[in-house]
Amino acid sequence: MKKIILNLIVLFLWGSFFSAEAKDSKKRLQENDTVNYITVSAKVVDKESTEPVVFATVFKTGTSVGTVTNSDGEFILKIPGKSTEGTISFNHLGYKNKEILVKNLLSDNNKVELERHSIPIEEVVIKSLDAKELIETAVSKIKDNYRLKPEMQTGFYREIIKQNRHYVSISEAVLDIYNSGYHDNFDFDRVRIYKGRKSKDVKKMDTVLVKFQGGPRTAMFVDLVKNPGVILDPELFSYYKYTLEGVVSINNKNNYIVKFAQRSNYDELLYEGTIYIDVESYAITGVDFRIAEKSLDGASRALVKKKPLTMKMDVVSGNYQVKFREIDDKWVLNMVRSEVVFKSKWDKKLFKSNITTMFEMAITDRDTEHLDKFPYKTSAKLTDVLADQVTAFEDNDFWGEYNTIKPDESIQEAIKKLNKKIKRQ
Repeated sequence: MKKIILNLIVLFLWGSFFSAEAKDSKKRLQENDTVNYITVSAKVVDKESTEPVVFATVFKTGTSVGTVTNSDGEFILKIPGKSTEGTISFNHLGYKNKEILVKNLLSDNNKVELERHSIPIEEVVIKSLDAKELIETAVSKIKDNYRLKPEMQTGFYREIIKQNRHYVSISEAVLDIYNSGYHDNFDFDRVRIYKGRKSKDVKKMDTVLVKFQGGPRTAMFVDLVKNPGVILDPELFSYYKYTLEGVVSINNKNNYIVKFAQRSNYDELLYEGTIYIDVESYAITGVDFRIAEKSLDGASRALVKKKPLTMKMDVVSGNYQVKFREIDDKWVLNMVRSEVVFKSKWDKKLFKSNITTMFEMAITDRDTEHLDKFPYKTSAKLTDVLADQVTAFEDNDFWGEYNTIKPDESIQEAIKKLNKKIKRQ
């Protein structure tokens, strides 16, 4: 039997006795502070319920410049140049695409309403389709559906650590990414920090110091099309049971909804979730997945690198998301997200604590002409700790022209408190 390697590890923890050596980070300085972009913003909501539409894709129509909405449905998009011509496009699973004029989103407090897209049954003829065969076909067509040529990408990455309801650490970075294309091995990719910042003791943890290892490099692993791991590796399909749940609209295209779950006769650390497959091209357009309930008991052994001997760490949940975007008839990575919750408890003590670790990364721009496969030694490593590589928060205009994922309200409040603390000091 093929040995299963868990290559979707998203975090590691250290006990308070462990000190990671900070690594030098080569970062370019921003060469031009002159503002040469316009900013649009809005809150994206469901037209009927008015609930926020979370992680919707937002981009300048006809360009690669984009971002995603946050957990409050809000976004800020910076568009290069001074022109207010053109439109902003919005799409999300289960909703109709929408375009709005750039000039209509230049004011504050804008609201964008997305309309749910119901698919008439006569438009979709699902014969005796086999869910497993759909997955196999999708994997076999990766080279047909995804961009094979390398490209330079600009990405925005954020990682957060919370203890119970309190923010302990917030780190953010704009990334340079050399993506080698979908025909090469994952290890040919490169990621490096262009510009970054971090919180500094938003709230000290009560009992243990938690650090996030791997950072941006680990986030790239969640691209399951390039790095199939234990989910899209054909040799491991027998470990799962698949069911075809129906069809949903994504970007005005019909997508199969394929559910997968860990088979009861396998005890390895596996996952469960949903894979979305374009009906026409069989491209995998997104995957929502989580650590299978059966695997939770053993997950902490894989995700925790070091901890005090007298502390017990149990994984409560581990949820992940990857979304792709179609550009010029080829699919490319759009965003990834991870949220893992631990429960910690010291032996012979009543004290318990929930520790939440989260990261999110969005690809905000692409360039296929000016390629820079920077040296491996300057690239982010799986042993790196982002919080040890970047400086403290300085000001609200820190990112300049670069697109980010707008912090949700709770993160913004934590950052405000931090900035006040720095100013007092």
